[in-house]
Amino acid sequence: MNKKFLNVNLYIWLAFISLSLLFILFPQIDLYVSSFFYDGERFYSNGTLWEDTLNHSVKPILILSFFLPLSIFIYNKVTKKSILGINSTVMLYIVLILAIAPGVFVNLILKDHWGRERPTKVTQFGGHKEFTPAFIMTKTDGHSFSSGHAAAAFSLIGFALLAPRRKKVWMTLAVLYGVGVSLSRVAAGGHFLSDVITSFFIVWITTHILYYLIFKKESSV
Repeated sequence: MNKKFLNVNLYIWLAFISLSLLFILFPQIDLYVSSFFYDGERFYSNGTLWEDTLNHSVKPILILSFFLPLSIFIYNKVTKKSILGINSTVMLYIVLILAIAPGVFVNLILKDHWGRERPTKVTQFGGHKEFTPAFIMTKTDGHSFSSGHAAAAFSLIGFALLAPRRKKVWMTLAVLYGVGVSLSRVAAGGHFLSDVITSFFIVWITTHILYYLIFKKESSV
C-alpha cells in the first residue's frame, strides 16, 4: 500500500485513526502499559540514569539541530558557498518542522487545552487525580496529552528527510531516538502510551506535509 495523501502514506493515516479510536474505546490500555513500570509505590525508572539521559538529551539536541544548520546557512550566505545545500528554503523548512509540530500542534493546541493528568498524578498510581482517556478534554492542569518531549525527539524525522543519501538509515535512527525518549517518559510516569504515540503521528504527518509543500516533491520514506 504505497498510496499517499498529502505526501503521507495511506497506511500512516489509517494507523493514526485506528490507534486513536483504540485508545478512546479502550482507555484501560494506557493504564495497563503504565502498570508495567509501577511497583506499587512509584515508577521505578523515574530518576534512573538511562531515563535522565534520554529525557535531558532532547533540549541540547534540538538546539544543536537548529543552530548548526543556521551557522552553515549564514556561512553559505556570506561566502556564496553551498555546504550541505543549506539555503533559505532549507532553513525555512527547519524552522517550520521545529515550530509547527512540537510547538504549535502539541504544546500550544493540545497540551495547553486538554489538561489530561499524568500517570504519577492519577489514583491508579498513588495520586489523587482522575484518569481520563486520550483525546478527551478535561479542565484539570495535567498537560499530559500529548507528549512534548516525544514530539521534540521525533522532530528529527524532519531532518532525516533532508538526507541526500541513506535516507532510510537516518530515518530509522531518528525514529529509534524518538522511541527511546518516548519509552523513558512512559517508564518514568510522565506520560501515557497514547500521549507519545499521538506525538509521533503528529510529527510524522506534519513533517512529510511540510516537506512536500516546501520542496514540491514527495519523500521517498
